[in-house]
Amino acid sequence: MPSGAETTEGPDQDPAPADRVGALVARLTEPGGAGRPDTRALGGLIKALAVSGRRAGRASVLGGRWLTELFLDIVPRVPVRDLDTLRSHHRGLEGDDLAQALISGAAKATAAVGAGGGALAAVEFAAPPTLLTAPAQIAAETLLVGAIEVKLIAELHEVYGQVPPGSRSQRASAYVVSWTNRRGVDPSNPVRTGLAAASVARSALRRRLMRRAATNLTTLGPLMSGAVAGSVVNHRETRRLGDDVRADLRRRAGRRPQD
Repeated sequence: MPSGAETTEGPDQDPAPADRVGALVARLTEPGGAGRPDTRALGGLIKALAVSGRRAGRASVLGGRWLTELFLDIVPRVPVRDLDTLRSHHRGLEGDDLAQALISGAAKATAAVGAGGGALAAVEFAAPPTLLTAPAQIAAETLLVGAIEVKLIAELHEVYGQVPPGSRSQRASAYVVSWTNRRGVDPSNPVRTGLAAASVARSALRRRLMRRAATNLTTLGPLMSGAVAGSVVNHRETRRLGDDVRADLRRRAGRRPQD
């Protein structure tokens, strides 16, 4: 991977674009921030990803390895609220009511990301030379939506008392597996919670991310059609994921499914 000293363009002189990507995603997924991502912040993320992608190389980007490694790097940085904080932020809601509020909030957040990405795409289509940033734009939406969804999964585990053991990094790995499989984590199974670093799990994660990136291609629709499509698709997919994980966690907690 070439160093910043080997390039002459300003953005490429950033010695650690991956760190900037992680910092931007963490900021955009803070409570109260993910629901209203502005185009300026998304634009900064896209620029950082364009630099990172160029350094990673075409084969790594097209094969999905670049996106997978970035995702595994940023997930431990995503802020996750504990149960007391969640209750405080949602006016004392408990159990299923709190879980429903979290799912609705995450779905609105990813819908806003889709709308913001679509708005950026509308600008891109007005200036054809900048269409070269389209792959980075898709990567930005994929990473940000994935991070919001992993955050949702982590907080649903808090709600149902199913937090896996281990360090923050180990729990993040477990939640990545949960996101990949669309199921809750079994905290009594340390083998399952540690699979994120395994080659088989990485392959599954890479396929999941690439499918999600393909879904996010709707954002690139001309004019504002991409904003509408991106918003609708993201909202639907996040709600479906939240419902799936919640149902699994309810089952593990010995509760009857909601009607």
